Amino acid sequence: MLIKATQKYTRQAPRKLRLIANTVKKLSIEQALSQLAIIERKATLEVTKVMQQAIANATHNHGYQLKDLEIESILVNEGPRYRRFNPVSRGRAHSITKRTSHITVTLRTKEEPKKDMKAVEKPVEQVEKKEIKEKKAAAPKKRAAKK
Repeated sequence: MLIKATQKYTRQAPRKLRLIANTVKKLSIEQALSQLAIIERKATLEVTKVMQQAIANATHNHGYQLKDLEIESILVNEGPRYRRFNPVSRGRAHSITKRTSHITVTLRTKEEPKKDMKAVEKPVEQVEKKEIKEKKAAAPKKRAAKK
């Protein structure tokens, strides 16, 4: 199963983020997080945040353990560019391009779940909604009194 986490419009150049992403993408999750803690670059903070979000998605939403996960891919795509200018002498201006990027971390489980095993328990909200619908259908409908 694939678990994704994305961060869009990060105010960091994609080239700088790709340097960090490429060093980490072939490692295990534990090694990648420890490597990101050592590297002294601003881009490591952004990649670490997205990796931690992907791990949180896997553990809280799908119930996987950290040892069951591995990195499928880390993509850094280019986002929109902000065009600004810097005023210089003689009333002229030099253009400045502020680049943004989109980071996507995809994790996969080491073992695919067996097709015979299905989730027995349904989420509580779905069960409660179904019970409420059944009660409404079984209860006789009341007519509005005429005045």
